[in-house]
Amino acid sequence: MATKRSQSSDRSPRRDAQRNRQRLLEVAKQAFSQYGANASLDEIAKESGVGPGTLYRHFPTREDLLVAVYRSEVEKLAAAERQFAQTLPPLEALRAWMLLFVDYIAAKQIIAPALNALVGDPKQVFEGSYTQIWEAIRALVKQAIENGDIREDLDPIDLLRALIGVANVASTPDWQQSARRLVDILILGSRSIK
Repeated sequence: MATKRSQSSDRSPRRDAQRNRQRLLEVAKQAFSQYGANASLDEIAKESGVGPGTLYRHFPTREDLLVAVYRSEVEKLAAAERQFAQTLPPLEALRAWMLLFVDYIAAKQIIAPALNALVGDPKQVFEGSYTQIWEAIRALVKQAIENGDIREDLDPIDLLRALIGVANVASTPDWQQSARRLVDILILGSRSIK
């Protein structure tokens, strides 16, 4: 009987710890978006509903927290590809994922300067995400091609380059709205000619 209680109590803290970690990542993303790399870690902990010790237990340094926020965004993209592919028609799945990719670009634009300020060269962090992103869009484009929705000669990387290009030349705060409109233009231009 004592063993059952021990096992039961072992599971609750893990779920609590996972919830705390997820909440910390969400709040940190918002804080870094608003205040940059110098966002107060104590305020992030407070806003997350945990103490500073909990934050530092999950993320011992500011760099660890920034990297975790970025990786969390990449994981969301990878998970979304699988979810969209299972629940939406291929062309709608591709469009939904590309709209989410716009949000990812926005997060990366916020996190990259902060990581540069802290570690100088975050290439290793970003390189690890490239494969996940590439595989996700490649799978979605392949499904849309197989379904006859888009042109067979479409290179998935062209879609990513177009969206990244809009973000890189963005000079106004509303670049995300422009990128969202571009998603629809790209989808329309990618349709197969029947």
